Amino acid sequence: MPLGYGLPGGYPDGTEGHDEWGSTMNGVDPVRLDDQQLMKELETIHRTRHDTLLYGSNDALRAHNMRMAQLEGEYLRRNPRRPVAAGRTRQGARCRKLAES
Repeated sequence: MPLGYGLPGGYPDGTEGHDEWGSTMNGVDPVRLDDQQLMKELETIHRTRHDTLLYGSNDALRAHNMRMAQLEGEYLRRNPRRPVAAGRTRQGARCRKLAES
């Protein structure tokens, strides 16, 4: 069985589809991920963000930023009409502030 089968995301092998920055792999090109894999990758990168910011090296933070931008960009490309909660807009935030006053 090729390397990588049985790993989260079910990638076909350990290196196919990986891009490289220097000698560090950044993962599968987000375009090649199916929707479920993309969501798992997004959940993971958002979950690890705080620790990377607080404790990661500058190189780790830079790689994290680039990977997060790639994944989020792909999600937005696939979901241009995603639902936006009114409370997550500037106007919604202003309404909340007025209601709290």
